[in-house]
Amino acid sequence: MEKMMRWWGGLIMVMIVAAVASGDEWGQRAPYRIHTLFSVECQNYFDWQTVGLMHSFKKSRQPGPITRLLSCTDEEMKNYRGMDLAPTFRVPSWSRHPKTGDWYPAINKPVGVLHWLQHSEDAKNVDWVVILDADQILRGPIIPWELGAERGRPFAAHYGYLVGCDNLLVRLHTKHPELCDKVGGLLAMHIDDLRVLAPLWLSKTEDVRQDTAHWSTNLTGDVYGKGWISEMYGYSFGAAEAGLKHKINDDLMIYPGYVPREGVEPILMHYGLPFSIGNWSFTKLDHHEDNIVYDCNRLFPEPPYPREVKMMEPDQYKRRGLLLSLECMNTLNEALILRHAENGCPRPKWSKYLSFLKSKTFMELSKPKLLAPGSVHILPDQHQPLLPVDEFKGPYPKIHTLFSTECTTYFDWQTVGFMHSFRLSGQPGNITRLLSCTDEDLKKYKGHDLAPTHYVPSMSRHPLTGDWYPAINKPAAVVHWLHHTNIDAEYIVILDADMILRGPITPWEFKAARGRPVSTPYDYLIGCDNDLAKLHTRNPEACDKVGGVIIMHIEDLRKFAMYWLLKTQEVRADKEHYGKELTGDIYESGWISEMYGYSFGAAELNLRHIINKEILIYPGYVPEPGVDYRVFHYGLEFKVGNWSFDKANWRNTDMINKCWSKFPDPPTPSEVHQADNDLRQRDLLSIECGQKLNEALLLHHKRRNCPEPGSESNESISSGSRKVGKLETKQGKGSDETTEETTSEGRFSRLKMWVIVVWVISGVGFMVVMLLVCSTRKVRARGKGYRNKRRTSSSYSKTGME
Repeated sequence: MEKMMRWWGGLIMVMIVAAVASGDEWGQRAPYRIHTLFSVECQNYFDWQTVGLMHSFKKSRQPGPITRLLSCTDEEMKNYRGMDLAPTFRVPSWSRHPKTGDWYPAINKPVGVLHWLQHSEDAKNVDWVVILDADQILRGPIIPWELGAERGRPFAAHYGYLVGCDNLLVRLHTKHPELCDKVGGLLAMHIDDLRVLAPLWLSKTEDVRQDTAHWSTNLTGDVYGKGWISEMYGYSFGAAEAGLKHKINDDLMIYPGYVPREGVEPILMHYGLPFSIGNWSFTKLDHHEDNIVYDCNRLFPEPPYPREVKMMEPDQYKRRGLLLSLECMNTLNEALILRHAENGCPRPKWSKYLSFLKSKTFMELSKPKLLAPGSVHILPDQHQPLLPVDEFKGPYPKIHTLFSTECTTYFDWQTVGFMHSFRLSGQPGNITRLLSCTDEDLKKYKGHDLAPTHYVPSMSRHPLTGDWYPAINKPAAVVHWLHHTNIDAEYIVILDADMILRGPITPWEFKAARGRPVSTPYDYLIGCDNDLAKLHTRNPEACDKVGGVIIMHIEDLRKFAMYWLLKTQEVRADKEHYGKELTGDIYESGWISEMYGYSFGAAELNLRHIINKEILIYPGYVPEPGVDYRVFHYGLEFKVGNWSFDKANWRNTDMINKCWSKFPDPPTPSEVHQADNDLRQRDLLSIECGQKLNEALLLHHKRRNCPEPGSESNESISSGSRKVGKLETKQGKGSDETTEETTSEGRFSRLKMWVIVVWVISGVGFMVVMLLVCSTRKVRARGKGYRNKRRTSSSYSKTGME
């Protein structure tokens, strides 16, 4: 028996040695050889990131070797201390472009990958390549074929902000815009695909970087507008040129601070954004010059402990997100402790935090996470053609246009511009202004005759919560209109007051149908792609990032409007999720809750939109060639040369009731001297918008019978014209009010007539009495008057002589 045990023990030892010698089978034998790459530069900033990534690489049991692509100049290499931090392949530094002199360190990533493919022996003995960033922490092995990667179909994480894949930018930089995928961060692909892609990745990065005319935020999604994400577009455009379609996932890579999807265990953390836990916070940018790798026993500020997080956060889903943030930070500090030991640093003093990092609790929390079979969620094809919509047959349906405003002069001048453009646009059907006012505001309001109006109660101050949020008036007004009006239109077009129409917006042209509304893209509504949608709708996959222009069948609107209002209230009340990483709201004030209310309400009913980017444009944005935009949305500041317009600057200026008020005149089209045609067209559209607003104001003042400029009564519009407008509006409110108003006016007129008659009789009687009195006094005093006259004359003569 003892011999048998020894024999089995020996056999097991032989198997272990064989396994160690051969390495992990799925990572080292063709066709399953994996190699992981990441790109860095010769800086302390990248050194501490390298230490963290390398430590997590080992903990995660990622198969195959890993190589750091180190971009350094010869001068930098003389003083560089971190060559032993990771298996390293040195590549040329292109931080300063060798030809153009442009300073753009991000280009080192495609340069490094291409150089590795061309000059590394490792590249000849690999089947699959995983490409990561230095500011990442692995939580489990990344196995390309387990993620669904195939030859010709790489796997990648979703980067939804790369809006250039959907607009003019992609058509400028690739012959295959339909293949452009918004991806990055985590890439896993076959080596053959990478060999085709790498040179295109580099060349497209150079192209986008040099295309400074198209760096604007609306084209790139780059909030800084500085071309900093050119390398990301270089990858997407290069992959499109190579004919590579990605399998895209949006939940296996997570940013610390985000809440993971229920039932999903992320395998990669990307700490590119700031994150916090209670009063503790971390951002990598605070450690740009940090010497922490080489300063013995110095760590990043220790975060709270898991038990503290459990006490501070009762919600299990949010708590799970906070625990991931803890894991990220603790893994970085654990890596630094081990690195300091390798550097020969003295053993650190005992502390509660060091004890925790060595504990079974942390070991259990940070053990490798393995993907469950079938757990990888692949997003639908981003370029999947829209479902066909039945063409309209027979006569075109009736349309009714709505827009929402409040009782302020700020909305009044917008109304004047909107109505002027509506009359010129050829938009079919009727139009209604939904005017939200309190009773007190309505008493003082002067703009009743500016547009056909439906009056609705104001919800600016919420009647139940007291929350001040005027944007909720939009869905509240639509609900009120639906319940208090007889509507004969089949389709409703909903717009905003700060718009100028340039042409008709019809359901037949833009293919709207019952159950299939049309809208315009609002890509910044990132909450449709993250946990915000999961918190507020049962159908997060049906959440569309849309707004601005809405074309919807009346029956859809009847079902949907109340959801719009309720979801707006729900999102507005959810203050815990106002963060910009969840909402995209840079002010983190919940100001765009109404927009999310629309998207989440539509998702509840599975109303999927036809999203059309050729209906609306913001003045100041570069138009796409050949597109006949139907609407200007001047919600943002725009400029032409030294002239600019920002609606917010005119919030407290009465442009309507002060005669001949107007905005500063924009330049004339002949003054635009842009050499670039795209920029010229941009400026011409901006000028058109500014001119239309002033044209509308001019006609408004003429209709109000303003006196000619320079006359004394040029200050404000006469009260008579305001009274007429007010009377007309009240007549439109209902027959009872009209009768009451008419009766009141009649009574007042009769009373006024009697007062006049009495006044005239009294005046005539008084004049007769005064005439008699004066005649009597004149007869009595004639002689005396004559003497006085002579005396007075004599006195004047004496005075003159003196």
